[in-house]
Amino acid sequence: MPTSIITTDDLRDFKMELLDDIKTLLTRQASGKIKKYLKSSEVMEMLQISPGTLQNLRINGTLPYTKVGGIIFYDVDEIEKVMEANRVQHGQNS
Repeated sequence: MPTSIITTDDLRDFKMELLDDIKTLLTRQASGKIKKYLKSSEVMEMLQISPGTLQNLRINGTLPYTKVGGIIFYDVDEIEKVMEANRVQHGQNS
């Protein structure tokens, strides 16, 4: 597989696309078109992250979750809070 160099601009663009997708999902939630609790697979799809990344977010306490009968659920409101808490304003270097 060829090696690709990812620049900070690429990461910034990805972040902005991700935030736009999350805003769209949150708008759908506000209109009652999305569930309050999501399973791991739904969160991974929503945030476009891998199972390992989601596990790391759980382990390090970044993303709160509830486990019921062996199934892990995430509160959409908590995901929104995490996204807002980690928001970087456009134009700032991070």
